[in-house]
Amino acid sequence: MSVNKVILVGRLGRDPETRFTGGGQAVANFSVATDETYKDKNGERQKRTEWHKIVVWGKQAEIAQQYLKKGSLIFIEGRIQSREWQDKEGQKRTSFEIVATNFRMLGGRGDGAGAGAGASRGAAVSGGHDDLEGGGGDDFGGGAHPGGGGAGPEISDEDIPF
Repeated sequence: MSVNKVILVGRLGRDPETRFTGGGQAVANFSVATDETYKDKNGERQKRTEWHKIVVWGKQAEIAQQYLKKGSLIFIEGRIQSREWQDKEGQKRTSFEIVATNFRMLGGRGDGAGAGAGASRGAAVSGGHDDLEGGGGDDFGGGAHPGGGGAGPEISDEDIPF
């Protein structure tokens, strides 16, 4: 038996970039930052940020493009996938990405440009899996993120297509 399951809570490092396959299926790519705080050997608190490449397919990709923005707080479930490719010098390279099967927008109205969709309860998008119970609203990481106000029209829960 084996398990390939990833759960992340972090902030988008850039707006999703969506493309379409030859068959018309949407695929969105974006990065998510997660923070870890630890004490070094001298007892001083250190902070390390890890960046994750995220890939979302189908209707979820279209929803991510519409509602997620740089700085948005997000919960992601998915799996790790490796990709092999050749660089400009012909060297074989391997990169790793998270293929999301489920995501939930977290945070409040002032949390990133797309967070109005999440409100305090959170808004979930699932690829056929059960959503995480509970809500958002808690801040994560403490990194810089855009403030609220004037980012665009306010979105209510009734405007969300899922």
